[in-house]
Amino acid sequence: MQQRLTRVVSADGAVVAYASVGAGRPLVYVMGWLTHLRLSWELPAERALYEALAQDCRLVRYDRAGCGLSAAVARPASLAFELEQLAAVAGTLGEPFDLMGTSMGVPVAVAWAAAHPGTVRRLVLYGGWARGGDLSPAPVRDHVLGLVEAHWGLGSDVLTDIFAPDADRSTRAELARYQRACSSAATARALLALSYELDVTDRLGQVRAPTLVVHRTGDRAAPVAQAEVLAAGIAGAELALLPGRSHLPYAGDRDELVRVVRRFLGLPLPRRRADGLTARQREVAELVSRGLTNREIATRLGIEERSAEGHVERIRLRLGFRSRAQIAAWYGARRDLI
Repeated sequence: MQQRLTRVVSADGAVVAYASVGAGRPLVYVMGWLTHLRLSWELPAERALYEALAQDCRLVRYDRAGCGLSAAVARPASLAFELEQLAAVAGTLGEPFDLMGTSMGVPVAVAWAAAHPGTVRRLVLYGGWARGGDLSPAPVRDHVLGLVEAHWGLGSDVLTDIFAPDADRSTRAELARYQRACSSAATARALLALSYELDVTDRLGQVRAPTLVVHRTGDRAAPVAQAEVLAAGIAGAELALLPGRSHLPYAGDRDELVRVVRRFLGLPLPRRRADGLTARQREVAELVSRGLTNREIATRLGIEERSAEGHVERIRLRLGFRSRAQIAAWYGARRDLI
């Protein structure tokens, strides 16, 4: 799949970058704290999530102001501004859409669905909360905000460990670099502060769309109790609790999350081969089993080292492994069948 990047202007003149991938009924995806449409598409784990969601539908994502490909503006972060940016993107669709919010995108999606019931076909809320002030005690929130503001590098490392504890060390390092590339420290702090300030508890009862609340039971960034608040406050909402500790939807057991979401949206479950690998990925797996490094694999196949690294990461994610050693052992066991 290839994503299509474009821009739209919000009501107050902010330029919002958005991306579309796939074709069919729209699924608008309100992302979490920090975003970057281009860089997220280059992260194997995150791209795999979007490609899985975009099968048989049109997945639409956007960068909020000050993040990724959307320029910073003087206007401070607020729920009203979040809704204006979502309105600009929704206005390009011209039809009702499915709406999925993740993390900080959850209260934004709730507020939108409550205010614009005719636009939302189905609503999915993953890893979110109804009241940001309940995420952690005030001293902890103040410490994290201060860390992000004073030392963005260390702050991104700490938050990555909280957001994706199930990811391996190299993936967490890449995610920390990704966060720093998404925005400035000032924007990161402002949006994180907004996350703690958002409170949509009084809007839950106004949501009319069929709703699925999905949460991982060991999520360290958003307590599972907040998922229970969301599900209890929205009439008829389904609550799906999945095992795992990772807050980021593409970390941990991504495939099970995708299956739960697609089933609720009435979309076919993802199509995949017996082992889920492409011909090139099986070729790379064979070279991993022979002990070659990413650089040696790249030289052997005539590709960039970064491409080789991406293939290895996609193989690991598709097979549910945590290390190259597991890939090598898997390939060795299946050698006569491949």
